Amino acid sequence: MSERPPLPPFTAETAALKARLAEDAWNSRDPERVAGAYTADSRWRNRSEFFSGREAIVAFLHRKWTAELEYRLVKEVWAFHGDRIAVRFAYESHDADGNWFRSHGNEQWEFDASGLMRRREASINDAPIAEAERRFRWAGVRRPDDHPGLSELGL
Repeated sequence: MSERPPLPPFTAETAALKARLAEDAWNSRDPERVAGAYTADSRWRNRSEFFSGREAIVAFLHRKWTAELEYRLVKEVWAFHGDRIAVRFAYESHDADGNWFRSHGNEQWEFDASGLMRRREASINDAPIAEAERRFRWAGVRRPDDHPGLSELGL
C-alpha cells in the first residue's frame, strides 16, 4: 500500500491541502482517480446509499456523473482532529434536461495511517437554481487558486 499524503494527524494546513486534493480529484470526474484515494474496503454513506469498497465507489461515481452534468465542486474544511476531517461543500450541475442545481453538503472523513480514506459520510441537499445563478463557472477541470471559496461566496 502506498501513502497518500498529507498523512494524519492533520494540522490546519494539511487538512486544507487534503480537502483541496479531494476537490481537485472530484472535479476531474474520473471515478478511478477518485477511488484511488480510498482504502480497498472504504465504507461510504452518500445521501441514503450505503456501500463499501473501491469497485462500489467507481460504480457509484459513474452513475453520479452520468446524471450530474458539468459538475463543479468547492470544498472547505470545517474542522479536523487526529485522523479525521469534516468538510462542507457545494457543487453545481445540471441534469439531462438542462435543469441546474446547487447541492450543499457536509462530509465526515476518517483516514488510515497511510492517508487513504477509510470512511466517508455525506449528507447532501439539492436546490434548483437558474443558470444565471451559477457561481462555479471556471474553465477547465481544476478550480483556479484565485476563485473564491464557499465562505467568500457567502455559501
